[in-house]
Amino acid sequence: MRERLVRLRRATEPGSPVRARVRTTLLAVFGLQVLVALVLTVVDSYRRRGKRPKPFATRPPTDVAVGEGTLTSYTFGADLYDAMLDAIGRARQRVLLETYIWKGDEVGERFKQALYDAAARGVEVYAIYDGFANLVVSPRFKHFRPPIHVLRYPVYGAGIRFFDLRRYGRDHRKILVVDDEVAFVGGYNIGSAFATEWRDTHVSVTGPAVWDLTRAFADFWNLHRRGHHGGPLVVEAPSDWESRIRVQRNIPRLWMFPIRAMYLEAINRAARNIYLTQAYFIPDSDFADSLVRAAQRGVDVKILVPETSNHVVADWLSRGYYRELLAAGVEIWRFHGAMVHAKTATIDGSWSTVGTANIDRLSMTGNYEVNLEVIDPAMAQEMERIFEMDLRNADRLTLDVWESRPVQAKLTELFLAPLRPLL
Repeated sequence: MRERLVRLRRATEPGSPVRARVRTTLLAVFGLQVLVALVLTVVDSYRRRGKRPKPFATRPPTDVAVGEGTLTSYTFGADLYDAMLDAIGRARQRVLLETYIWKGDEVGERFKQALYDAAARGVEVYAIYDGFANLVVSPRFKHFRPPIHVLRYPVYGAGIRFFDLRRYGRDHRKILVVDDEVAFVGGYNIGSAFATEWRDTHVSVTGPAVWDLTRAFADFWNLHRRGHHGGPLVVEAPSDWESRIRVQRNIPRLWMFPIRAMYLEAINRAARNIYLTQAYFIPDSDFADSLVRAAQRGVDVKILVPETSNHVVADWLSRGYYRELLAAGVEIWRFHGAMVHAKTATIDGSWSTVGTANIDRLSMTGNYEVNLEVIDPAMAQEMERIFEMDLRNADRLTLDVWESRPVQAKLTELFLAPLRPLL
């Protein structure tokens, strides 16, 4: 017995042949998983070439009074862009625009020109975009002239601190604030395809809650600006605040991730219904367990996801908890014909959220994100109407159908499962 323990200890010592073989095998398997993911992505991209999304239902912009302000919901990109460009066109003092993707197409050019026009009127203009998300955008488009202040969030921001995980999050936020009077936040990026081909959700805000989004933008600018960006962006604190609207922000540099906790608290308190719409639904085990427990105590839990998203690997990885959720009574609905990109939820007719965070590791514990949390029955009612509208363009996935999927699909899901924590 003692000799076996000695041999085992020697086999697992650093530099031992056994340990080296195990490490090589694990790296080879991981490399193969990444290769399969890349192949799936390339094949899916080829299959989608030339395919146009099918029409889907939308609602007109709808106002909901909350305290001293108003929330307006947008479910069609063209309506949202018109409202955003109109707000920029009426700006008198300051425009703050932050986006993850900013395409150099017709819509992107309209926004860029609107910022130049505002600056020409003497308006202070600040803009932020994510460098990695816009790698394929023309360098010409990404060239901005003064007096517009532009911060390109770097593709790689860790520098020599390559071990500092706080510096790897992407800027996934989408915010527009004009004159501290109106703000916009939600899932829409800026681009022509998003205007008509994607089903997403955004809201505009007026009233005291606007300042929280102003501060969110200013804090990010001041945290990441460099000398060539000028001095800090200073904002004044308001004299009042709206307790029914909260702005939740994930800030990787400060190791702050309140959006996941916001979701879990609301789900764990649910007594009647949970309606959840997610573009990329890759929950961790604790999140999935919370949904299972809610369904088991009689809560009507419905999750709406794309039948096929624009990221095929995310689709494969999102299916990891389907059987567990379906077996517990959770309803999974798949939006067909077009990409649903919204990141929203409404619970018990009183609580809602609209924002930029997906339910996956990147959004919950990795990226800069911002979600509006609203505790108001009228807003929850509007979010329920939007959800019910989307269900009419979706098919319900049953446990029987899920378990009868092809064997190759089950094997692919199993093989890619270890990549789930990366997304």
